[in-house]
Amino acid sequence: MRVVVAPDSFGGTLSATAAADAIATGWRRCAPDDELRLLPLADGGTGFVEVLHTALGGEWHEVEVTGPFGDPVPARWLRIGSTAYLESAAACGLHLVPKERRVPDTARTVTTRGVGELVADARDAGVIEVVIGLGGSATTDGGAGMLAALGAVAVNASGVPVPAGGAALAGCARLEGVPELAGVRLVAAADVDNPLLGEHGAAAVFGPQKGADDTAVAELDAALARFADVLAGGLGADVRDEPGAGAAGGLGAALLACGARRVSGAGLVRELVGLDAELDKADLAITGEGSFDWQSLRGKLITAVARGAADRGVPCVVLAGQVSVGRREAAAVGVDSAYSVAEDAGGVEASMADPAGTLAALAERVAARWSR
Repeated sequence: MRVVVAPDSFGGTLSATAAADAIATGWRRCAPDDELRLLPLADGGTGFVEVLHTALGGEWHEVEVTGPFGDPVPARWLRIGSTAYLESAAACGLHLVPKERRVPDTARTVTTRGVGELVADARDAGVIEVVIGLGGSATTDGGAGMLAALGAVAVNASGVPVPAGGAALAGCARLEGVPELAGVRLVAAADVDNPLLGEHGAAAVFGPQKGADDTAVAELDAALARFADVLAGGLGADVRDEPGAGAAGGLGAALLACGARRVSGAGLVRELVGLDAELDKADLAITGEGSFDWQSLRGKLITAVARGAADRGVPCVVLAGQVSVGRREAAAVGVDSAYSVAEDAGGVEASMADPAGTLAALAERVAARWSR
């Protein structure tokens, strides 16, 4: 049988390519005659640009940008023709914040300035379009840092720039200047469809992952509400309720206010790497990620693969580090079965001790059930 292996990355343990290789290794131990098509994918978060480079080639541009704490970090963007592809996580990703620093004060102060510097570098290189993958960020600053790097600075009532980070936006009165884009089209490739504010917004949903406690979440949500007013006044677009505005800690809102076109990150990758053509010829699709949870059902990669498979009558199974989605919810997006590495390995600690090995072992057992 022909099996398409199309996983996302597994958190900070396995890249999408490494996850695909591990699944293939285990599957072949049980079903060596199956034809496997490995197609590592991404949904806009960490690994988005690497996946596109693997599939499509292109020219890397290396650049040093401002990291989440204000210190310089190395980053890169990918040029394919007249389009630049970059990921916000390269400049402000959660992987750049050690676990011991994921605390409320950090959540209040980290910045997206480096994302704006990446956009500016691509703009200055003469591209026509810049596609920004949103996901995996450590920030909740509403994209204020990015805008400042592009020439639109958030200032207080006295005209003094507000400090970096989301909490300081509570004192923002207006934007001074406008984003200098030189006619470049922006595309926001979002991994989620959350709005900017409220119980499903950037601070409430994603803030705790970045170190925010209940007090910090409330402060950040209020500050983002103030910044939404500033964006509407300064850029003429009230985007607070737009799907994807809450992506990457509200970076989506700033991009949308700049006129960016929002697309599904997973859908874009699906199109660019030719997933549909591979599913047309498949007997089974395998996808996965670190945690198959309710967020996976809000436009992330597993949903894109599963729905593409379901459209063709191809069964789809998920192999994930952990699974918390019920069978009924999974079936609603086209997933036939979901399997947990942690459960198979006897616990999270055991699975994390050898991520590739335990994923391969699970794939071997799943192959015994699904391979003809």
